[in-house]
Formats: sequence, structure tokens, C-alpha cells
Amino acid sequence: MHFDQRTQQALREAGLETDAIRAASDRVAELVREDAAAIESFFGDGGTFYSDMETAHGPDGPTEHDVVRADLYTHGGDLRGYLSFDSWGVPVEDGRVLSADVVELTLGPTVHDRVRFAPTAEEL
Repeated sequence: MHFDQRTQQALREAGLETDAIRAASDRVAELVREDAAAIESFFGDGGTFYSDMETAHGPDGPTEHDVVRADLYTHGGDLRGYLSFDSWGVPVEDGRVLSADVVELTLGPTVHDRVRFAPTAEEL
């Protein structure tokens, strides 16, 4: 089950039965899988994307990236994977679709930040 023991207890105290808690947990996992598929589809076969990622030696404002692909997987309520750029990559620890033109990912080591991506700088 996706929910930890404390959350399960709180849900039971709020009046939910075990079957309802299990159904909610299954729905969370389903939504995470849908988001992972949508994010992978967003990046598609790669290309140029723009982000609000802060870089040490980059310009102010949106940063341009050549993305190769997003390779994501899910486990329960967790979305993880790897975002590959043309010359480097970074682990993805979470993500969500903000609109048809913008996704937000939590990027792991070397970036350690939530970063929004869009196909054009104007859409950020």
C-alpha cells in the first residue's frame, strides 16, 4: 500500500475502511503512472526545451537544453528516473504535468531543485 502506517491510521480514524484506503492507494499509484507516461510523451524523442533551471555560468532567464529523452519508472506513489541531455544527465525524483506545454521535475544530485520545462521560452 502507498500510504505509510501513520497515514493509514489517520484515514481509518477519519472513517475510511481498509478497502477504501487500499482503493485510494491504488488510485495514487495509477495517477503517478499516468504522469510518468505524460512526462515521457512530453519529451518524446528529445529536442530543444527551455527551463527555469539556475546554472552557475548560464544566462539570466530561461535556459536552453538539448534533451535526448526522459526515462521514468514508478513504484507505488513514487516517480523516478533519469533525464538525459546531449552531454549530461540527472536523476529525476518526482514530476508533474502543469499544463500541455509545461512539466515540472524534481532533479536530483548536481541540480537539487524543482525545474520547469517547456518547448519554448515564452511558455515558461
